[in-house]
Amino acid sequence: MAIEVTRTFDILEKQVKEFPRKDALGGKKNGDWYTYSSDEYYEKSHQFALGLMALGFKKGEKIATVTANRPEWNFADMGMAMVGLVHVPIYPTIGEDEYKYILEHSEARVLIAGDAKLYEKLMPIVEMSSAIQDVYTFEEVEGAKSYEEILALGKSRKAELEGSLEELKRSIQPDDLATIIYTSGTTGVPKGVMLSQHNLVSNFVSHSQMHNLGKEHRVISFLPLCHVYERSVNYHFQYKGMGVYYVGNLSQIVSAIKEVKPHMFNSVPRLLEKVYDGFVSKGKELSGIKKGIYFWALGLARHFEFNKKYGPFLTLKIKIADKLIYSKWRAALGGNIVYIVSGGAALQPRIARVLGMAGMYNLEGYGLTETSPVIAVNNPAKKELKVGTVGPILDGFEVKIAPDGEILCKGPGVMMGYYKAPEFTAEVIDKDGWFHTGDIGIMDEGRFLKITDRKKEIFKLSGGKYIAPQMIENKLKSSHLIEQAMVIGANEKFASALISPNFSLLHDWCTEYKIHFRDNQELIQIPEVVDKIQSEVRKINKTLGSHEQISRIRLVCEEWTPASGELSPTLKLRRNVVAQKYQQLINDIYSVGNN
Repeated sequence: MAIEVTRTFDILEKQVKEFPRKDALGGKKNGDWYTYSSDEYYEKSHQFALGLMALGFKKGEKIATVTANRPEWNFADMGMAMVGLVHVPIYPTIGEDEYKYILEHSEARVLIAGDAKLYEKLMPIVEMSSAIQDVYTFEEVEGAKSYEEILALGKSRKAELEGSLEELKRSIQPDDLATIIYTSGTTGVPKGVMLSQHNLVSNFVSHSQMHNLGKEHRVISFLPLCHVYERSVNYHFQYKGMGVYYVGNLSQIVSAIKEVKPHMFNSVPRLLEKVYDGFVSKGKELSGIKKGIYFWALGLARHFEFNKKYGPFLTLKIKIADKLIYSKWRAALGGNIVYIVSGGAALQPRIARVLGMAGMYNLEGYGLTETSPVIAVNNPAKKELKVGTVGPILDGFEVKIAPDGEILCKGPGVMMGYYKAPEFTAEVIDKDGWFHTGDIGIMDEGRFLKITDRKKEIFKLSGGKYIAPQMIENKLKSSHLIEQAMVIGANEKFASALISPNFSLLHDWCTEYKIHFRDNQELIQIPEVVDKIQSEVRKINKTLGSHEQISRIRLVCEEWTPASGELSPTLKLRRNVVAQKYQQLINDIYSVGNN
């Protein structure tokens, strides 16, 4: 009989009894992969729980973790859950002020850091913290306590504490608080989203039904486990009995894909855009007939739709393109990819079509930390998929579109509330229990959710016309030469854009046309370069309404990243930061006469 999972740690028993495997979890150390079996996963998670009990932890207390992805994160996460502790996972890439705020606000008693670099970064902050009593590390760090000390303590006290642990596990209820996840957001101080065991479990059990992969398959996990999106899919993979291989360094993704040969992985649009750009660059390296065939195959992808019956002539073309080109794309991504899940931001439909035509279905979904997270996702198991949408509503959720276009939802994934902030909770969950997402959307064909913008980001031009910047920015980013863009113009006569070019492709273009420059600062001022980007913008303007068209652009010489602050850790544009940083450029745009 199948084991019912009502708390996250029930996955451990399900794994051991229903689909034991030698590689339940995998990681990389000193260039070599290592794995833990289902039995080892079960054993080490219980040892961690016993160790926490021996250290005197009580139900409801908090432990923070700051680490890159690694298999051992799961031992800590499951161990905490079994003892009823609250896991506070924190991004490894945030700034000092955010760390200070989260550690104080969450009242975490212990911090577990990933490695020496993070330990050194965090210790000065910990020394100022009144709450943190102890710091451990996942990797061995000189002078620091290792998390293995907790495992060893648990192992040595097993006989004495095992009975109490089983009792504690039985006492953990689905409605108990499991985790507090701080959303960095794009403005203001981080808010601590409280999610219960039921919030997490109801969500991953539901979205795990969207495909039929399972114990015969492997996945890689490289998006941060501290974010609810990757964490939920991580539980989903384990719930289905798939082997999960963790990549702690984004620069190792490509080699990991080639070595692990996964059948599925979780991604964000920015990374898939880079995969697509890689395909395009490969074609540009070719010449003559080979180049012609390559771009013919790439162009053929525009016909892709899920569940579409192609005519005999198109089917023949696709077969030829598959043999000559698409098969090589699959091989470059390990050769086994069936599904790539995409979330966190809108994916350009042409990328979904290219991947789909090559037999690697892109399952775009949508959700928020506050909804545990998935609200909607494309669903191959039910054959409910549509490119350009985030799919049908997840089982268990109810969605309605408010008169102003905002997406409202109800369901078991909706958070318990914001930690120590009932006033903020009341702002987003109304008296009838509807959670206000802050996103604007429509129901396509009455069943597929389509996100069109962020409510707070929509602005009015001085003539009274509304501009939805995200939609225009996504169109701008469909140009190979535009890496990031921010549309501006609130209360002005016309819309404009700040553009951070794709410098590597722009450098190639300059080489081809013998355009010389010293650095990116000089590059963005070269008239031919500005004209080239301007011509890309003109193409996109043709697809926009007259009031939406970008009248003026300014190029910036910096790449926008989470580290430099223009993007959030989930790669969302921090509009306030960008506006502040380039205030002079913005003033320049709107001080040069009128259009």
